[in-house]
Amino acid sequence: MSKKNLYRKNVAMIIVSNDYPLKKEVFIAQRNDFDNVWQFPQGGIDAREDVQEAMFRELEEEIGTNKVKIIAEYPEWISYDFPPKIAKNMKPYKGQIQKYFLVKLKKSAKIDVDTKHPEFSDFKFVSVDEALNISASFKQKVYKSVIKHFQKEGYL
Repeated sequence: MSKKNLYRKNVAMIIVSNDYPLKKEVFIAQRNDFDNVWQFPQGGIDAREDVQEAMFRELEEEIGTNKVKIIAEYPEWISYDFPPKIAKNMKPYKGQIQKYFLVKLKKSAKIDVDTKHPEFSDFKFVSVDEALNISASFKQKVYKSVIKHFQKEGYL
C-alpha cells in the first residue's frame, strides 16, 4: 500500500444552526463508543461516490437529516493520524484524509442522532472555542486549522 493509501478518504462537516449568521454556534456530537469524546460529523467516502454525495449521505446516516446548505468548502484535503487505541481497529489505514464543508441547517431540518446505526449519543450547539475544548485531542489540530480558515474568510 502506498503512503497515499495509508489514509482513508473522508468527508467532514462543521454545521451551523439555521440561526446562522446571527448565532455562530457549531454542532458537535458525543460519540457513543468512547467516553466523553465529541466531534463533528464525518465519514468515509465510498467507491465511485463524489465528496458532496458522501457528505449528504453521511449527514443522513449520522444526524438523521441532510437538509443543509453548503456555505463553504475548505480548499484542501487535510489529514490526521489515528491514536493507537483506534488505529488497531482501522487497519490498513494509519489515519484519515478529509475534505471539510461548512454547512447550515435548513429551517425544515430535524436532527435525530438515534439513527439506524447510531454513532452519537448526544449533541449540542456550542461556540467554536467550546467545540475545540471538548473535541477529541487527536483531531484538534485539524479542527483548529479548518476553523481558523473559516474565521479568516468571515464565516465563523
